[in-house]
Amino acid sequence: MTDKEKMLEAAIAHVPFDGWSDATLIAAAQDCDMSEADARAMFPRGALDLALAYHRKGDADMVARLNAADLDGMRFRDRIAAGVRYRLEVADKELVRRGMTFFALPQNAGDGAAALWATCGLIWETLGDSSTDLNWYTKRATLSAVYSSVVLFWLGDDSEGNEATWAFLDRRIDDVMQIEKIKGQARDSALYKAFMSGPGKILDTIKAPGGPNPNYPGRWEPEDTGAKND
Repeated sequence: MTDKEKMLEAAIAHVPFDGWSDATLIAAAQDCDMSEADARAMFPRGALDLALAYHRKGDADMVARLNAADLDGMRFRDRIAAGVRYRLEVADKELVRRGMTFFALPQNAGDGAAALWATCGLIWETLGDSSTDLNWYTKRATLSAVYSSVVLFWLGDDSEGNEATWAFLDRRIDDVMQIEKIKGQARDSALYKAFMSGPGKILDTIKAPGGPNPNYPGRWEPEDTGAKND
């Protein structure tokens, strides 16, 4: 276990009492017989980097579970639901509740939104999504809305085994599948085809972020020049 992992593990014991805060960072450093300066060198933005480290660990644990699971016999909508469920099952409610409060602060909201987007992106990518066009954005935006609502429901769920949450998740996924069905029907319509061959053609120039710039929102590639604006 690395020093950074030891720090995160130590911090987890303090978060229920002190939240994601500098007090937690300092207490974790003391538990690890580490100076505050060394702790801040590992987490330059203090509590923010500590909270993000916990979130990313949960993402990694979710990906490991998805990769180890036998998903071949599942419908794709069930695979997506499994990704969301696995992500919640590797998390601690109190730590997530504290994280929701922390990332609701204006100065942390941007990083919180990026973390949510990254989680949903990992679910899609682990399940084999290879889209590079506008669908890259719509898939993640749709799943982000589902994931956010399910997390809020889960935090207030006291049912045995969180069964009420999993039922709620299934309903939300069903709603998304209905939207996808409507979108599929729209694509076959003459009106949609006319739009995409005319003003909607600009949507074909929207691309997913390139590998070197994973934190960028994306890039636009005008067809007439082939230039890239990363």
